[in-house]
Amino acid sequence: MSIEPKTYNAPPELLRDRIILVTGSSDGIGRALALRAAALGAQIILHGRNVKKLEKVHDEIAALEAAPRPSIAVVDLATANNVAYESLADNLAEEFGRLDGLVHNAAIVGDRFAIAQYDAVQWQRVMHVNVTASFALTQVLLPMMNQAADPSIIFTSSSVGRVGRAFWGAYAVSKFATEGLSQVLADEHREGKLRVNCINPGATRTNMRLEAFPAQDRDLLKGPDEVLAPYLYLLGPDSKGITGQSLNAQ
Repeated sequence: MSIEPKTYNAPPELLRDRIILVTGSSDGIGRALALRAAALGAQIILHGRNVKKLEKVHDEIAALEAAPRPSIAVVDLATANNVAYESLADNLAEEFGRLDGLVHNAAIVGDRFAIAQYDAVQWQRVMHVNVTASFALTQVLLPMMNQAADPSIIFTSSSVGRVGRAFWGAYAVSKFATEGLSQVLADEHREGKLRVNCINPGATRTNMRLEAFPAQDRDLLKGPDEVLAPYLYLLGPDSKGITGQSLNAQ
């Protein structure tokens, strides 16, 4: 019987003993995923740039019964250089030795202008945070992922990263690039154990969504905890062999 990722019901301890890094885990989908994955037994590495927010999520996870105590990785993706990425990888390798899951969730929206009016500096910043940082982080963590028995990388995409829409500018283009990065990486590891997939969470009640649509009724949107099913599916053993896919959470 085939599994529908959108309605996947994660069994208890699905992620027991799995070490998973979630970028942008101080808020929104990243925070919700970190909490849920920890409750399912994962050793979570919380990534973000705001120490206080990360510490709050850390304490929430630490309060969960039987959840492994999480670690915190503070890296500003907008300003990080090769030294920062390599230092992070070295620290994680020393502490954990391997990495079972890597979820790229951190992103910025940037300006919503027509291409003709888009500021080039803002364009570069959005592309850097949303694409180049994901590439750089993945590259330095691949050796750790190769030490895992069933490693999984998940990139977070968007509906505007599949069909371009006016005024979504650099954000839409960055998500097209994210889809491409995911597909290239998946194909490069087609014969190996590493699984690489993309998820479009859809319209979700997050601060990023509010930034993009300030007048939208947020009560009509699903909360971050309601779009986690495909993430949990791809992080766990039930999705073994699934790679190069682009899934929808809604």
